[in-house]
Amino acid sequence: MIDHAKLEPVLRGYQAYFSQHWLHGEDFKWEAAQQFHDHWNIDAADFGGMFKEATAKVFSLLDTGYAYPRAMILDFAAADCEATRTMFRSLFDESIGLSQRIAAFQAAAESLRIKYNDGSWNNHYQNTSAISVYLWLQFPDKYYAYRYAVSRDIAKELNFDAPPKRDGSIDSLLNSYRLYDELRTALSQNTAVTQMIRSAIDAAPAGKYWPDTHWNIAAIDLGFYLSRYYLQEQTVAQKESEWFPSKADYDPGITTEQWISLLNDPSVFTQNALRIMKCMLDYGGQATCKQLAIKYGEAAGFYNMGSSSLARRVVEKTNCPLMPRDSENSRWWPVLYTGKSADSKEDGSYIWRLRDELIQALKKTDLSHIPLYSVSSEKDSTSPRHYWWLTASPKIWQFSDLKVGEEQSYTLYNESGHKRRIFQNILDAKAGDPVICYEANPVKKVVALAKITQENNGKELYFEKIENLISPIEYSTLKDCPELEKMEFFVQQNGSLFKLSEGEYNFILDLIREENPAPVRSIASNAYTKSDFLNSVFLSEPRYDVLVSLLRRKKNVILQGAPGVGKTYAAKRLAYSMMGQADSSRVEFVQFHQNYSYEDFMLGYRPDGSGFKLTEGVFYRFCQKASNDPDREYFFLIDEINRGNLSKIFGELMMLIESDHRGEKITLAYNGMPFYVPENLYIIGMMNTADRSLAMIDYALRRRFSFFEMEPAFTSEGFQNYQSALDNETFNALVEQVKALNREITADASLGSGFRIGHSYFCLADPAACTADWMRSVVEFDLLPTLAEYWFDAPDKLHRWEENLRGVFNDD
Repeated sequence: MIDHAKLEPVLRGYQAYFSQHWLHGEDFKWEAAQQFHDHWNIDAADFGGMFKEATAKVFSLLDTGYAYPRAMILDFAAADCEATRTMFRSLFDESIGLSQRIAAFQAAAESLRIKYNDGSWNNHYQNTSAISVYLWLQFPDKYYAYRYAVSRDIAKELNFDAPPKRDGSIDSLLNSYRLYDELRTALSQNTAVTQMIRSAIDAAPAGKYWPDTHWNIAAIDLGFYLSRYYLQEQTVAQKESEWFPSKADYDPGITTEQWISLLNDPSVFTQNALRIMKCMLDYGGQATCKQLAIKYGEAAGFYNMGSSSLARRVVEKTNCPLMPRDSENSRWWPVLYTGKSADSKEDGSYIWRLRDELIQALKKTDLSHIPLYSVSSEKDSTSPRHYWWLTASPKIWQFSDLKVGEEQSYTLYNESGHKRRIFQNILDAKAGDPVICYEANPVKKVVALAKITQENNGKELYFEKIENLISPIEYSTLKDCPELEKMEFFVQQNGSLFKLSEGEYNFILDLIREENPAPVRSIASNAYTKSDFLNSVFLSEPRYDVLVSLLRRKKNVILQGAPGVGKTYAAKRLAYSMMGQADSSRVEFVQFHQNYSYEDFMLGYRPDGSGFKLTEGVFYRFCQKASNDPDREYFFLIDEINRGNLSKIFGELMMLIESDHRGEKITLAYNGMPFYVPENLYIIGMMNTADRSLAMIDYALRRRFSFFEMEPAFTSEGFQNYQSALDNETFNALVEQVKALNREITADASLGSGFRIGHSYFCLADPAACTADWMRSVVEFDLLPTLAEYWFDAPDKLHRWEENLRGVFNDD
């Protein structure tokens, strides 16, 4: 028996759904039944052509996703028209028991598949679901179109005493028929629903729809609505109910027009109040105070207390009702917002959402004059700011000898005791002045930026290197700019510290920034912890600790393992967890291949339209980026690391990447400049152990990396929690088959554990996407092609696993 009390709201919802969807595609069930009866002729000379026309309106009830029962019937008819005709003649013979007919139909389909298989017929697809559609089309007032997933949802929601099983059995189909019979009976007794459906059918041209006098098709449609729409609506309603207070609990009663009037009243909405509202609107209409503080500035209390104060003024102005709350502060914010607790991944503990009327009023109010971001005022300086060009002679010293953040002294007198040239410049330099750093011949490039940290004390002044230029600026580039022709350095190059005008400095800085975007520190709000890693990468905590320890000690780690164990996924999140922040700006990703070269990786000449230009590679640029930020960690990820010619790609880096040689400089042959791999940079490589086409990794490189095995994590606590949350019987059955498959792969002498199937094939960000079609796609287009490559010389073993994996879906 079904729970009729739980069916009542479903029927009410169905009435609204029906009126919206009937003429937008959902009328096809009634049309399909009529189409079938208009064209069905069991004795037609061209049975296949007749079947195709008779089922032309069935659409998703037959061929969907990765099951093709209708297409297979057409293939069977083309191969053996009479045998196919006989199958249907027997199926529709009501003098024979239903269970016997279904079993005979499936047996006949398998016989045809085996007899006429040209190598592409791996499945006849005539499961109980497809057969139920044939029966329903022939007898639309007696049978129903059955889907296991739909019947399961109906049974669960309405507390049916015999829910279907996912075993694809005839018994499950018969139980579902009993379920639909009860659903049809209840629907037929609801006058509002039946009159609505009857009116829709009668309004159509005569003969378009099956009359559905017994309401079987209506029951099918109601079941689809419950499974596909009603349950989703309930989920949305549940999430909406989390917001407090509801309209029924409390409503200040302020209309959109009244809010607009209040927004234009400066005694209510002060500048700060308007700014809080603008920030909330810009953030999407809902946010925690901490989220607003992180993005727009100010402390969280600015938004918290500012909102409460604003609400007080609104109440004083309008005399609107006030909701009683436990604390003084929490009495006020419901005037402006509804709220709910933030989840663990959001900054802050409580989310506010602008009331609908207020958000509409804000959209209609001009807030262009209200600043969005906090502006911090700087103290006025009584002394003018200067700008400097500092030249280093590589034969004596180099800017590359300094690390970012390192302070260096600069003497007022040379080794002979004489004043340095343009002595007045040294006297004029003040703390805070910006400096352009240039290295003379043979480098002849602007290579860094610095600032004066201490003005002269009679003997020396001090400057601090603040940024390495990832792409240094050529002397020739600057010399050819007419805007710089009067620059002191170009007019008179004798000396070291040259004055720049503000315009000259800004012009050079613009050229620098075209090739070297200003380093931007990401907002520290997107924290990423060890717990976040363990929750998303199904690795045990002890194994995680070992991996982090290896990487911190060795600086270089290769994650190796079978396909689909999540090596790339884990690598990025390992970086985030070690940084403590999901900051993609500090993670670089490349993939090696057979044609990848040192020039791509480090440095080389490339055509630039008029010749060849020396161009920095991705690793060179990333090392410079990391060296500009020595207090934070950077991670360089290399996918398919064993696909490249590693000795050719790494070149002299073979030594520099070693943990013991980090920070040591060598002079690069291409540009003659010193280079080092900074200590705050880690390298994570990924290697697929199941790729037989690849050579062994270079032994010289192997010595410089630690190797960490990533394994399928089906039995890990994290994956089991993920699997349990999906609560999907088909998924559970598929995972069990894959676990058994992995055991056989491990035992296979020609394969071994490195060829197992990984868990990442089965990981989804959205649990709602875990559908039978998605799982079929994984089996058909990921797993089976892999097994075909593994067992190309063992067709029996391959066929057995094809049946095992496809068999999971036989009941859908």
